[in-house]
Amino acid sequence: MAKTYNEGESKAERKARKAKARAPEHISAQPIVVEQPNLPKAKRYVCCLKYGNKYDASYVNKLYNMVSKHLTLDHEFVCFTEDATDINPNVCIEPLPDLAVTGWWFKPMFFNPKNTIKGTLLFFDLDVVIFRNIDRLFTYKPGQFCIIRDFNRYVIRNYDKFNSSVFRLTTGQHSNVYTEFVKDARNITRRFHGDQDWIRKQIKSNYTYWPDDWIESYKWEMRGKPRFDNQPRGKRDFQTPGDPTVKDNTCVAVFHGDPNPHNCKDPWVIDNWQ
Repeated sequence: MAKTYNEGESKAERKARKAKARAPEHISAQPIVVEQPNLPKAKRYVCCLKYGNKYDASYVNKLYNMVSKHLTLDHEFVCFTEDATDINPNVCIEPLPDLAVTGWWFKPMFFNPKNTIKGTLLFFDLDVVIFRNIDRLFTYKPGQFCIIRDFNRYVIRNYDKFNSSVFRLTTGQHSNVYTEFVKDARNITRRFHGDQDWIRKQIKSNYTYWPDDWIESYKWEMRGKPRFDNQPRGKRDFQTPGDPTVKDNTCVAVFHGDPNPHNCKDPWVIDNWQ
């Protein structure tokens, strides 16, 4: 390439002119990246809650196995519990907060804006069966609080209540669920049947339901509400083992009430809950 000189131009000025002439080509190929070192990198968490002895460590471990098998996105699996005995060492353990509550009433803690885990939280109850890819539970309507439309939808059209077996939020989202709860937890747990009723009371807008066919009630929607055997509540199974109706888009089966997965003798449950 021929050298070009401008009369009276110094060597430094000539170099600066040539660098400026080349700049558009290089800038178009190298987009500017603005560093924001003070912003924490958003993470994905799959969370569960284990309190007391209703469900043993095998429930946590099987949930961990199902998530590992059916979630391809990077994530960390976290169990909030007061007893980590026999839980898979690959599961991250977080302590339960110091609240005078039991069982499902710990769920408001996931709305704590000062939570130790910060990012996108996908919560599962322990009594679910995950049997297909669940990546979409993270990618669906990003930034929205997502939750199940309660399974009374099976008998009541357009039912507009929450079921908290599966929900997704961003740390700090709808923080009033937690901050209002801790102000009067004792009376709230007396006035409301369960956590999902309290969550619905607090969240009036800025939420979305998962598509109904993604997450279904195993006994009602997938098994058509069969009769139970004669065992006492908490130990009941269906009178006769059977096969569920599995829709093309369903990826999670929820076991609310009876039977619990470990009591269910349906071959489909035995094959998938592991």
